[in-house]
Amino acid sequence: MPEKYLLAIDQSTQGTKAILFDHQKQIFWKTALSHKQLVNNQGWFSHDLDEIKNNLKKLFKSALEQVSADQIEGLAITNQRESAAAWSKRTGEPLCNTIVWQDNRAQKLIKRISYKELQEEVKNLTGLALSPYFTGAKWGWMLLNEPRVIQANQNNDLCLGTMDSWLIYQLTNGKSFKTDPSNACRTQLMNIHTGQWDEKLSEIFGVDLNSLPQIVDSNAHFGDTDLFGLLPHPIPILSVLGDSQAALYAHGCFNAGDFKVTFGTGSSVMLNIGNKLPKDINNKLNTSIAWSLNGKTSYVIEGNINYAGACITWLKDNIKLIKTPEETGDLALTANPEDYTILIPAFAGLGAPYWKTDMKAAFVGMTATTSKKELVRATLNSLVYQIADILAEFQKLSPQLNNEIHTDGGMIHNQYLMQYLSNITQRTVKISNISELSALGSAMNAFQDMSGSKSSASYSPRMKKDVALNYLDEWHNWIEKMS
Repeated sequence: MPEKYLLAIDQSTQGTKAILFDHQKQIFWKTALSHKQLVNNQGWFSHDLDEIKNNLKKLFKSALEQVSADQIEGLAITNQRESAAAWSKRTGEPLCNTIVWQDNRAQKLIKRISYKELQEEVKNLTGLALSPYFTGAKWGWMLLNEPRVIQANQNNDLCLGTMDSWLIYQLTNGKSFKTDPSNACRTQLMNIHTGQWDEKLSEIFGVDLNSLPQIVDSNAHFGDTDLFGLLPHPIPILSVLGDSQAALYAHGCFNAGDFKVTFGTGSSVMLNIGNKLPKDINNKLNTSIAWSLNGKTSYVIEGNINYAGACITWLKDNIKLIKTPEETGDLALTANPEDYTILIPAFAGLGAPYWKTDMKAAFVGMTATTSKKELVRATLNSLVYQIADILAEFQKLSPQLNNEIHTDGGMIHNQYLMQYLSNITQRTVKISNISELSALGSAMNAFQDMSGSKSSASYSPRMKKDVALNYLDEWHNWIEKMS
């Protein structure tokens, strides 16, 4: 009998991947297509939904050149979170470009409604600090500034969704308009206590709840798809998880106190806190839903770093310090140990746990001898300092914090970065043995497999604790000076 496979879609910030997993969680085949990063002179980030859909069709054709239609038994989705899409309910056609999660064009809208009582109410209802980075504010901006979105809203022809909902709608030819709690909780329109869309929150952002998808379990039946007519019979969509939660799942972080760090365009530092919300969710970090499986919900505390891999892209594309990301490790290792340059990576403000949305980026502490090597090292170090500060907040909120840092994403192969992370946090760093961890997590969810993946390597601290604390103190001093 021919081997059966699950087809996983990983729709991320930089591109879309299609991966075939067998029942042993092994990758049989994978391929990817990137899409354009549309950035205007105001620094607004957008994606073309039609380009992403067309890429998906190409990926499916490639998959069916590897296996027969009968060998694909189901579909799993993982996706970039918080990015805002709008399309016609009637035709399924996009009404404007996606506003990408990094984009802060809704900052003025947030400032207009941002008074202390409302900030506290939103945080207590959603677990999220009132911010332009979450999807609700982005949809609110669309409903004030995008003519086709405004018109569709008036005509009751508007669908608003995160990327998972857009994919499901397209894959089912408009028959299914659903999302899961791991994505819905990041919109700032879902009440984290009830797990449903909230009327009060919809009024705050000016979003009609009728425009939003149905929230169902992360392992629900999301509809059936024939992959845009490529299959002679439909297959079920069995799993949907936001990319960060999917990675947490794949790491096997199912117990309270387990946490992971994902290194992508941005970075997500996520802690499982179990099946109960904390009494006080009005803290410096975000409280979200990990997943809801068969009606049972697990919660997480998360700190998000807006610029992680994006900092390396900036070094390469904007200031031309490097030709490839792989260079950064060797450059950092050979940098002058007596140079104490620090990068404040506030290209779009600083997120958790600082919440300094107006801060600007800067290299600080440079001398006349500071060179490319030191600037590259400072860039990598800045990511570690932010992670360390998030872990310090975790420790306050979850005394049972695990001593192991599970890591995944493209930057885990940077040996300097992983060792420095271990040094500064004084914890063991475990490296994922598979790069496609978000896709694996959603595939495992579809298989109802909770065994977790294995690590391929680990790093232990090689720096004394007092030295690590001195580096962190210097970082904190500069953050305070720049505020």
